[in-house]
Formats: sequence, C-alpha cells, structure tokens
Amino acid sequence: MHVVVSGGTGFIGKHLVKHLLGRGHSVSVVSRSPQQVAGLFDGKATGCTLETLPAAFDGVINLAGATLDKRWTAARKREIFDSRVEVTRTLSEAAAARGARAFVSGSAIGYYGERGDEPCTEETAPGSDFLADVCVKWEQAAQRDDLRVALVRTGLVVHRSGGALAVMLPLFRWLLGGRLGNGRQYWSWVHVDDIVALFTFALENDVSGPLNGAAPNPVTNREFTRALAKAVHRPVSLPVPSFSLRLLYGEMADMLLHGQKVLPERTTSLGFEFKYTQLDNALHAALYE
Repeated sequence: MHVVVSGGTGFIGKHLVKHLLGRGHSVSVVSRSPQQVAGLFDGKATGCTLETLPAAFDGVINLAGATLDKRWTAARKREIFDSRVEVTRTLSEAAAARGARAFVSGSAIGYYGERGDEPCTEETAPGSDFLADVCVKWEQAAQRDDLRVALVRTGLVVHRSGGALAVMLPLFRWLLGGRLGNGRQYWSWVHVDDIVALFTFALENDVSGPLNGAAPNPVTNREFTRALAKAVHRPVSLPVPSFSLRLLYGEMADMLLHGQKVLPERTTSLGFEFKYTQLDNALHAALYE
C-alpha cells in the first residue's frame, strides 16, 4: 500500500515508518520539514506537507499532535487542540478526495478522563476534562462515511528512545525516581513495538472503530515506579508530592496524577495479540533490546 503518515518524524512515528517500510509499504511522511524525511529513513520514505500530499494514496495513519509536556496555558491548549482536531479533519478530507480506503487515527486513553480504578474498555463513555474533550473531538474529526476509520487510543508508550520513559530514566538513574502523588493512579502502558503493530494491524485489516492501545495488564503509578527502579537497578526514591507537581505544571499535573485502568477488550477480540503483556518484560525490552 501507499501510506501517508502524519507525525512520522516523532517518537512513535519513526518506529512506525520503519516498520511499514519493512513490510513492503511505500510511505509518504507529512512534515513541516519534508526535505529532511529522506535522510531520516535512508531515502526509503518521501516527505510532503498537508498542502503537497500525493495525488493518490491507499491509506493514512494519523499521529499528528503537539506534545503535552509543557504548561497548559490558554495558547498551549489551543495548539494541543488544533494540532489534533484541525489536522485530522484536513487529512481525512484529503484522504477521501484522493481515493484512500483506510484512515487510522491516533487518539489517547485520556478519552476516558479520571476514572480511578474503574476498568475502561472501548465501550466506556468519555470523560469530561480537557484531554477527554480533545480526544472526543479528535475522533469525531476523523469520521467520514466514505472511509474505513479506526481509532487507536494510545496509552503510555514505553521505550528508551522517547516519550515519558526517556524523561524518567535520568531521574531514576540519579536516584530521583519516586511515585507521583499517592501513586494509586493507574498508568496504562504499552511497549512501542506493540503500538506500532496495532496501528499496522488497523491499517492492513478490515477493522474500524475504537481500539484501546494499552497492554492487558495496567499498573498503578506506584507499581510502575517500582518496576522501573528494579529495571535500572536503583532504589525507589522519595515520592513527589501532588502540590509540587501542581505548582510546577499547573493543570498539566492532572495528566500525571490522574489515570485510567484501560483494558484492550475490543482490540484483542478482533485478533490482535500483544507481544508484551507484563510490565517487567516490556521495560527490559524497552531499555536493553
């Protein structure tokens, strides 16, 4: 297939593009610096912008979205929203106009909002906070009657090359890694290889609708902290108080202090198999393989 990938130069995107190329697909990467794409992928992928998309292609995997790791000012919230919702709407319209058959759009488990220890499957209703609202509108922007649309609600992606784990590793190695708040909030995680495989599964198979992109065994932040400290052979440090996180990050701290216990019920019922189902194994692979 000829696949257009937005966000293909990001953390997950780079892993995904290499995986798609390895499976024999041709890939066009949407980038603000399209001339740099060929260098990133040894000349095997081409770059384009939203304004210079190929005249025809078979499918889209949409990973576009500004990172969430900055204080959420009003301007930053608008950027988070527009980089997901508006870009997704533009891409879905272009995909339909150019004859694409499949549109696989990223979303996030933030869709479910703060749920405590309530299990969240793909059938669970959305939450009501800022991220939940963004995710609902993000998914709505992807929907079209003339495309097969799959929505991958991604959890905390673990790999040393990026994401939250790359930020946490130095802290744990410097003996500064402790639980956040009371540590009881759930962190639903997924190894990068599995989330890449799930996006590819949704592209290549006749599936549509929401798919939870989180491993079948979610853990609390306290359990995640202990597992990561064990993986890097360091003791767990003192906890980080909730008030400190709120003072430092403002509303963004909710993303760290709240959580969702996400179960990939529909994902696995459709035939997808996770390679990494236990956090200890996933962290070892993410750090050392």
